[in-house]
Amino acid sequence: MLRRLGVVTAPATPAALTAIALAAARAAAEVARRGHRTRPALTHKGRTDVVTEYDLASEAVLRERLAEATPDIPVVGEEAGGTAGPDRVWYVDPLDGTTNFAHGHPCWCVSVGLAERGVPLVGAVVAPSLGVEWSGWTAAGGGAAQRDGVPIRTSDVSALVDALLATGFPQDRETAPDNNFAAWARVKRAAQGVRRCGSAALDLCFVADGTYDGYWERRLHAWDVTAGAALVRAAGGRVTALDGGELDLERGYLVATNGRLHDALVALVRD
Repeated sequence: MLRRLGVVTAPATPAALTAIALAAARAAAEVARRGHRTRPALTHKGRTDVVTEYDLASEAVLRERLAEATPDIPVVGEEAGGTAGPDRVWYVDPLDGTTNFAHGHPCWCVSVGLAERGVPLVGAVVAPSLGVEWSGWTAAGGGAAQRDGVPIRTSDVSALVDALLATGFPQDRETAPDNNFAAWARVKRAAQGVRRCGSAALDLCFVADGTYDGYWERRLHAWDVTAGAALVRAAGGRVTALDGGELDLERGYLVATNGRLHDALVALVRD
């Protein structure tokens, strides 16, 4: 059966679910784009954690589109929450990089990821101010990842001294003991460069397409990382917990790399 998003709803293959995710992300990104560089009003969820009307409007679009196309898959989003089921769940960030967005910075995106039993399966990330989108899926025995419709792979850099890496810091970094500052200093001394763009989803996409060779961060949420983690894996990379163990989407301590320098980065950043 066909739905308005133009894909088969059941049985839903990873490729079909990717098309659903990308269509929803595009629609939500168009809504959010209208507020970029308008200096929208901010509501503070914490000292440095903010939300705008465009975050809320974008999430409403995502929920509507995903519920229409996949009514049996629950949606968990940054703004309206939700409850994950035991099997598949959509994790959506309607505007990842809200601080950037609010200041007119171009590094923000809409991120739609699907996890199956806690494992990232599908990702779609649309960054309208950058004019770029990523989509892909991963599964046992294969996967596919694209940037603007062109297949992508992670980089082949194998030494930290040659690596361009990325990271971020928690919202309560002024009081949190695990604020990532010490790890950042260690990696900064070892790598060719370390960047911070302010969007975990974009950081992961840049690992997937070979722009970055690796990325780590602490205390993220499942909606921050599910889509990007699926894309990194689909592009041939590796994603683990901060200590190199199995990734826990709910805990959000993550290292993502091209795989070649993964162990070396884990050694520098693990607790």
